[in-house]
Amino acid sequence: MSLYFLGGLLLLFSGLLFCFFGFYFLSCDYVLFLDWEFLSLNSSSFMMTFLFDWMSLIFVGCVFIISSMVIYYSESYMSGDHDSVRFYFLVLLFVMSMMMMIISPNLISILIGWDGLGLVSYCLVIFFQNFKSYSAGMLTILTNRIGDVAILISISWMLNFGSWHYIFYMGVWDYWGIFLLVLIVLAGFTSSAQIPFSSWLPAAMAAPTPVSSLVHSSTLVTAGVYLLIRFSGLFSNINCSFMLLLSMMTMFMAGLGASFEFDLKKIIALSTLSQLGLMMSILFMGFPVLSFFHLLTHAFFKALLFLCAGLMIHCMSDSQDIRHMGVTVSQLPFTCSCFCISNMSLCGLPFLSGFYSKDLIIELMMASSFNLFVFVIFFVSVGLTVSYSTRLVYYCLSFNMNSYVCQSYSEDSIMMSSMILLTFLAIFGGGILSWLIFKDPVLVVLPFYLKLLPLFFVFIGGWFGYEMCYLNFVSDVYSLRFYLISFFSGSMWFMPFFSTFLMYRGTLHLSSIFYGLMDAGWGEYIVSMSPVLYSSILSKVVTFYQMNNFSVFMGVFLFIFVVSFI
Repeated sequence: MSLYFLGGLLLLFSGLLFCFFGFYFLSCDYVLFLDWEFLSLNSSSFMMTFLFDWMSLIFVGCVFIISSMVIYYSESYMSGDHDSVRFYFLVLLFVMSMMMMIISPNLISILIGWDGLGLVSYCLVIFFQNFKSYSAGMLTILTNRIGDVAILISISWMLNFGSWHYIFYMGVWDYWGIFLLVLIVLAGFTSSAQIPFSSWLPAAMAAPTPVSSLVHSSTLVTAGVYLLIRFSGLFSNINCSFMLLLSMMTMFMAGLGASFEFDLKKIIALSTLSQLGLMMSILFMGFPVLSFFHLLTHAFFKALLFLCAGLMIHCMSDSQDIRHMGVTVSQLPFTCSCFCISNMSLCGLPFLSGFYSKDLIIELMMASSFNLFVFVIFFVSVGLTVSYSTRLVYYCLSFNMNSYVCQSYSEDSIMMSSMILLTFLAIFGGGILSWLIFKDPVLVVLPFYLKLLPLFFVFIGGWFGYEMCYLNFVSDVYSLRFYLISFFSGSMWFMPFFSTFLMYRGTLHLSSIFYGLMDAGWGEYIVSMSPVLYSSILSKVVTFYQMNNFSVFMGVFLFIFVVSFI
């Protein structure tokens, strides 16, 4: 009975209990507010408020279930690490911060959970303590600090309203609402890594794989989406076209970048970014419940995908390059089966978990009479998702024989057992949730060719991904002839460069000029050194007087004598 096993068991039972209450609250249309007065001072009462409705309870339940599997998986994955106990408590802190953020109807308590997520994620990203991890952690925390500042400003802005409980103002709209909404969208965009804040998400892959599984499925990156879903009542009052454009561009950019990437964890991270863009897009189209539904189904199969990838990386002596992998299916049959199931669920293959949310999202987008640009970007992004997933499966499982001969392939029973529940959820979770969340079946009436169009793009994307592995003419895309195109597409449209050295290079140059002129220049001698110079000259005069006091005395006497006679 290890610490990891007990923690995982406790979280699993808590998650199942939360899910049960969430579905019960949903069926009864019941909302529970809990006010806990923890301090009363001179007629001023300090209260902590919790909001338990079907959305917060189901989300907390899903976070706990996924976290329980990830923590149990970590017992084997982190067994050789000296700081495994510290890792365990950091992950628990991470999960509790997320829970705090989910059940808070108050911006102050949301900030507590939000800041907890940012700080603990920094500690987890730099866990392996090398220069790459430090750089990735710094990029992660500084980008997320922008969102923290946005929430802080929105807290001060809500001083105008009379209460920090945002839940009171969902049905109210006045001229001040636009300022609050812009700040909340900024916070959501930084946490969910939408353009132009996308560069931190693949950089956060420096964390251990169980952390990546947790961060990219149900905690840090989904916090921004969840916050915007909570504020979605205000979006109907403004034109969301610009936010929709940014979300769609994120979805397209991440799908394109994953097709040019060879790092296994980065491909899965970019796939998370693509799905976050999909959630944000449908949210700005006016379907918050559908966005929440896709958030849950995505959490199931993405956590499983990362756990499978973690075991494969573990067996490959920590090599993440998919070109070093191949025919792992004969060595790791169970892991590869789970890997394929989660990949197919990500692609939206019919009757797996991802199909129920993605198909509904695309059909409602088609029925919402948006323009051709939105239409094309959505379908191309769906095709790209299937394309890079097929490419990933072929490279890792069956394509080449590049795997090293000296690897120790072994499927750990602890790692395998933690995948079983997530595999079940990746297959059946979408169907169960769709029946429970949408009490009446959602009927979208479209022409026959539009109904078949998503499936057509799925098969076209799969064929294109297959061709990218095999045919010779596609290798030209990765060659030096098309270097700019492949480099531009594969580097997230140069966003990591803009977020790092291009951002601070000009200011560093300016600061070095200022340092040369002020601190190390005339300012050093006139401002900083003037007290020292004055005291130094004074001490020299005094020392000279003390050392030569007789001659100085005689000289002064003679000088006064001569002057008096003149």
